[in-house]
Amino acid sequence: MSTHPNVQRVADALAAAGATGEIRILDEAVPTAAAAAEELGCEVGAIANSLIFDGDGTPVLILTSGAHRVDTAKLAAELGLTKLKRATPEFVKQHTGQAIGGVAPVGHPAPVRTLVDTALDQYAEVWAAGGIPHSIFPTTYAELLHLTNGTPVVVN
Repeated sequence: MSTHPNVQRVADALAAAGATGEIRILDEAVPTAAAAAEELGCEVGAIANSLIFDGDGTPVLILTSGAHRVDTAKLAAELGLTKLKRATPEFVKQHTGQAIGGVAPVGHPAPVRTLVDTALDQYAEVWAAGGIPHSIFPTTYAELLHLTNGTPVVVN
């Protein structure tokens, strides 16, 4: 396994939570759901995209199925936020310690409010980034909720 510090933090968080999947290091970066699905030979919907949004200055992590787009206006209203907007790369790095394209659901410097797309529940196995763009790990919808203390939501 890579000794990249982000991957190690994610691996440590997974182990501490009793997660069953191990991080895989891929030969090529898979910064998009489509690229990850192609590399793994699975449906794009089984990829759990880790998207960081700026919710009135506070980070919100939305783990969404790779087959979905997030309706930010809908979710902002549901969360009681004025606005939910795509975060800048700097904002993402500040709050997760990870770069866009490799943001994992765990392993951040501090807990981040997390929402998990209910569409991921239809897949027996889902895949999430492991802290860098060419790392990924298998998990389940239920495990993602547990790992992140996430809230189930319909994202679109």
